[in-house]
Amino acid sequence: MGCKVPPPRGSLPHFCAILLVLNAGLAASRRPEPYFGRVIGRLTQYAHGIRGTVYAVDESTVFVRGFAYDGTAPDAFFWVGDTHQPSPEGTLVPYPEDYTSRDPPVLTAHTNSDILLRLPGGKRLRDIRWISVWCRRFTVNFGDVFIPAGLEPPRPRVLPEFKRLAHGLRSGNISVLDAKTFYIPNLHYDGAGPDAYFWVGNGSEPNPFGTKVPNEMNSLNPLRGYQGEDIEIVLPGKMTAYDVDWLAVWCVEYRHNFGHVYIPKDLDVPPALGQTKITTSSTTSQTPFSAANNCKEILDKRLQVRWELQGDHVQITLSARLRKEQYMAFGLSGAEGRPAMLGADVVVAYWDSRSNQPRVSDYTITHLAQCDGELGVCPDLRLGGSNDAVVVSGSQKGGVTTITYRRPLAASEPVKDKEILTTRSQSVIAAFGPLNNRYEANAHSFMDTTRTDVQLDFGAQSDNTCIGLAEEDASGPEPWPTRVLVGVSNFTARIGPAGGKRGYTPITDNEISSGFLTFGHPSWGIAWYINDLLIPEIYVERGKSYVFLVEGGDDRTNPAKFHPFYISDSSEGGFGQKKEEDQRKQRVFAGVAYDNEGYPYPTTVGRYCEWTHKSTDQWAASKTFEEYMQTLQLECGDGEPAALNWTVAHETPDLVYYQCYTHNNLGWKIHVVDPGTAIHIPGDKSAIINLAAFSPPSLFILSAILVTMTALTR
Repeated sequence: MGCKVPPPRGSLPHFCAILLVLNAGLAASRRPEPYFGRVIGRLTQYAHGIRGTVYAVDESTVFVRGFAYDGTAPDAFFWVGDTHQPSPEGTLVPYPEDYTSRDPPVLTAHTNSDILLRLPGGKRLRDIRWISVWCRRFTVNFGDVFIPAGLEPPRPRVLPEFKRLAHGLRSGNISVLDAKTFYIPNLHYDGAGPDAYFWVGNGSEPNPFGTKVPNEMNSLNPLRGYQGEDIEIVLPGKMTAYDVDWLAVWCVEYRHNFGHVYIPKDLDVPPALGQTKITTSSTTSQTPFSAANNCKEILDKRLQVRWELQGDHVQITLSARLRKEQYMAFGLSGAEGRPAMLGADVVVAYWDSRSNQPRVSDYTITHLAQCDGELGVCPDLRLGGSNDAVVVSGSQKGGVTTITYRRPLAASEPVKDKEILTTRSQSVIAAFGPLNNRYEANAHSFMDTTRTDVQLDFGAQSDNTCIGLAEEDASGPEPWPTRVLVGVSNFTARIGPAGGKRGYTPITDNEISSGFLTFGHPSWGIAWYINDLLIPEIYVERGKSYVFLVEGGDDRTNPAKFHPFYISDSSEGGFGQKKEEDQRKQRVFAGVAYDNEGYPYPTTVGRYCEWTHKSTDQWAASKTFEEYMQTLQLECGDGEPAALNWTVAHETPDLVYYQCYTHNNLGWKIHVVDPGTAIHIPGDKSAIINLAAFSPPSLFILSAILVTMTALTR
């Protein structure tokens, strides 16, 4: 609900003027392109055709633009010194710097070379007066340039640390080493964000219109956890620090800022000419495959896609750690700019254990349901079409299944196929899933499909960003069992980590079925902890009153710490972010009220308490939730919890949900029963029973529960 107020008449010129001022300020902050540093001067030629313009890159590095030298002198080198004129008392500057011979090589011929020189022995520009091309054998100066008095070379710029907003993100003071390189010392991040990246962009605050920055391994995989590591990251493409306003850690899927640092407009940092040596604090496993011309890793680095144009066809190689009777699927998205299964054109590849052969099949997706022979996720052959994917080769080595196939670039069947372009990038999708008894693709989980837009340029040459397949158990970790709260009247509601692949999403797996791809609720890294349990299922009785002490945060300016609690019939939640028509689809039972103008607002807003990681997220190493809790610590802000008093009405449906007002998918189920109803706890759930909370009529229920649980454990 809301309104849009049009600008007053005559305001457009003022608006344009503001834009002009903003653009002028933006332009003033940019460095001229190309930028090579502070100009020292041109080399003065005395012999051998010396030519070039010399720049101060930083205090110990110079750049010679357009260097020329005929290469005929027997013992010529770059030479620096602090005497009044170039002389034998100078110091040799090796070029190239990474020579392998015993002695530095003599200069060879150059016609128009760009040369980067690093001053030796810790020397800085303020320690020298001149740079020369000097012949040692005959003590002759072929050309020189003098360092201007008072020259101030560009220097790295020290910025503040990351602002601490979510997921334990913090760091030391961040430095801009050159126009493309950031140094981030003592980086801490719990790694629990499902789709987090280093992120840069423009504007007063981090926003969705930014750009991903590769991590310290030059990878665009979602960020892992960091525990006090020093890393360096490099801006992609032609982007420089002069082009952006901030650097953040940003969750793309949930559009959430975990922390950021602003980049000032008055930067005067060295140009990025290759002088900054990138170091990393971790290593990665090597890919078991030979390098291909084009290679991209997707699905959390679990699937490698290689491609090569072959005339009017493209040859594609898929590699993954597949389980038995599991497929990998890859193809064009049904919509440009986002991952869409409907309308997609994909190839499903798998290893046929019956014949011990690789198989590929061209698929059409008309509905998000299993194929019924007419509609659904169907092989083209089953719909009367043709299979345009042809197996080229396949192998199974070291637990990795690799299948190569060819398909035409053109759409053979316009209704079922999509054209592969070679002139621009296209959105692609991929998935893993089980095969059914027909050896056709069955439903896959949310975690096993592309969740953000992935672009691939089929016409690219040498576009290889592959590092190596993820080293992980293909069967996946065992999820923690669902906890159940029975007979409890008083609850605490706090925020905590979602528990990775053992927690929120697998706990909610196979609980909803609104279509083909909705198995398990997606998590954005945090969830409700009720009585310090991760999303337990709660049982309540109609006509009885319950109290929830909520500590989800009251800072409306920081979405990461503002999680009002409410109860609804929506398994997704997020009432406050929904449009009015979507809000009307939810029934709210507690935690939301309306003001005099009919606008909703949350009523349960208390201080912020969060179970945070003592180091990085240890879900993978924690076989039980109890072990996981030992890796967490409770941190609470100032203030008091908010109390939600809920008397369960007799017309309340059997199943409702506790949720977050401002975000989707933080809560889980509340089962509503009539007084005296026997509650049966399934064998894969753990019941937490509060004996003191039971009234005498409920003792019969407790007995029934204990009998049921005893029978299940036999």
